[in-house]
Amino acid sequence: MQHPEPQGIPFMALLTEIDKGVIKIPQFQRDFVWPREKSARLIDSIAKGFPIGTFILWKTKEELRSVRNIGDAQLPATPKGDYVQHVLDGQQRLTSLYATVRGLKVARDERVDDFSDIYLDLAAAEDDDIAIVDRNGRDENALIKVVDLMRGGLQFLAAYPPQYHRRLDELKTRFESYSFSTVLIKDAPIDVATEIFTRINVTGQPLSPFEIMVAKTFDVTTGFDLAEQYEILHEELANVGYDTIPPTTILQAMSLILTKECRKRDILRLPKSQFIENWPRVADATRQTVDYLRSFYRIPASRLLPYNAIIIPFVYYFYNHPQKPGGSDRDHLRDLFWRISVSGRYSFSLESRLSADIRRVDSILAGHLPSYDYAVDTSAEFIRSNGWFTASRSFCKAMLCIMAARQPQSFNDGAAVYISNDWLKKANSRNYHHFFPRAFLKRKGYEDAHANHVANITIVDDFLNKVLVRDKAPSKYMKQFLDTNTDLHRIMKTHLIDLESFGVWEDDYDTFLWKRCVSLSQALGHRIIKQDIDGLGQDVFTEDFEEAGDESAIADR
Repeated sequence: MQHPEPQGIPFMALLTEIDKGVIKIPQFQRDFVWPREKSARLIDSIAKGFPIGTFILWKTKEELRSVRNIGDAQLPATPKGDYVQHVLDGQQRLTSLYATVRGLKVARDERVDDFSDIYLDLAAAEDDDIAIVDRNGRDENALIKVVDLMRGGLQFLAAYPPQYHRRLDELKTRFESYSFSTVLIKDAPIDVATEIFTRINVTGQPLSPFEIMVAKTFDVTTGFDLAEQYEILHEELANVGYDTIPPTTILQAMSLILTKECRKRDILRLPKSQFIENWPRVADATRQTVDYLRSFYRIPASRLLPYNAIIIPFVYYFYNHPQKPGGSDRDHLRDLFWRISVSGRYSFSLESRLSADIRRVDSILAGHLPSYDYAVDTSAEFIRSNGWFTASRSFCKAMLCIMAARQPQSFNDGAAVYISNDWLKKANSRNYHHFFPRAFLKRKGYEDAHANHVANITIVDDFLNKVLVRDKAPSKYMKQFLDTNTDLHRIMKTHLIDLESFGVWEDDYDTFLWKRCVSLSQALGHRIIKQDIDGLGQDVFTEDFEEAGDESAIADR
């Protein structure tokens, strides 16, 4: 990479380079949002010879997904073999100038802004506004559109009143000779270029790997557009309740498949041709993963997943083994899933831990049980100690997955409880019911920290939760259901609750909590393959939240 070069480029040369497809606006920039009034102020500065800031351009042969049109003007592709200069800073300014000088119409929601309607007032003093959009109170004979000044020939301009001829000549010369300040960055890799873009952007928000890869992997020849491909995949996943899987998770899976690493720089350095070639298989492996989690693990909605990234080892597996796992593979993958889920493993150091787990999947593919360097505790005592409930904790989500796998039925009529992402956003979700209501327990002297426990949570429907139960004692509200539902004892088994031995009729919360922890422990124990390291025990850890993703978009000034 060469050092950045400050340069100057004449007004018309800058616009000509856009017309030729040499200067491009990468698609990760935000849409053109400046109103005509703001564009007029920019033109006014140029008319007065004022500086308007520096444009930062990235000169490269890297082909990015770029803005294809500005308003009603179609922009050409970069000539084959030529370098392209991507705008890293100054998109809004450059687009404003281009739309104004070319007289373009730009659609904005329910209106169309006509940038040909930006005028220069030939009668204005130097310290007044020369460029305007509001003609009220102005002499129409003294107004000329910017587009007409730049395009108009001698005969057109000579038709204006003689007293304005000198001003017309001055303004036309000033525009044509105006030199823009630019900094040219040559031959930088895309991760360096986008880091520069991030640092100079006024919002301070970093580009996500997905936004960068959308631009990097766009290919005119094959018609590949990552944004469109991901949208197709996302829609398919949404149709089966897995719409919360973010695009960066899919990119991490791709990077691990191709390089065994998934740091941001690893993703951004993936070869474009390799990425495009492997996308169909990665997308298909993602579909197979979701189908497997829904059918074999009976996890009906993606918000229940302890982590979004927990799908990645499975995508890796299905990429390398398109058939459903059987025998030891099935058992070893299940063991891996639950170890990740109950250990808080992906709450920190996500990329390095994913890389380690991919090596474990390689062992599974080779027919071996992976070894682990961390312990898990499936005991009822550990669940009781570690069960503080919030819907965003991975340990709690793991317990909810165990409950959902039982396909819980309504206390009221035995109908299947509907579980969806829309209902799983918060801890007070319509799906989450404290079997011993917190208000009831508070009256009994229990602190909220004791009452708000995952073993006190059942997955129910909204009607039961908000209308029939409220803050009643379990013995009272369950008696209502028992009077109308002779199958209630069996139904409660789908919630891992035994009505006769859990202290329900005695309103004995301590007995209920312990017995439910025992039920969850037994269910979890069937999913884990015990190893020697597990005898060391697991520390109670309640900071096991989803690691923050890098999904924010960025807006250039």
